[in-house]
Amino acid sequence: MRLISTLKNFMQNSRRIINISYKPSQSEFKRSAKLIIIGILLIGALGFIIAVLISLIVTGNFSLA
Repeated sequence: MRLISTLKNFMQNSRRIINISYKPSQSEFKRSAKLIIIGILLIGALGFIIAVLISLIVTGNFSLA
């Protein structure tokens, strides 16, 4: 019985989410895509800078190998 009520509750919540969701407009999608790409690039650049700094501190020269 508990499993059936849990599944019923899940289905109701899923239906509610589907009803309030919508397809983004083209401008909204482009804006989101640009922000995601900028975030990925910033995180990658930060990781590269940290790798270079650690390489310089540990080995004393610039080698990432």
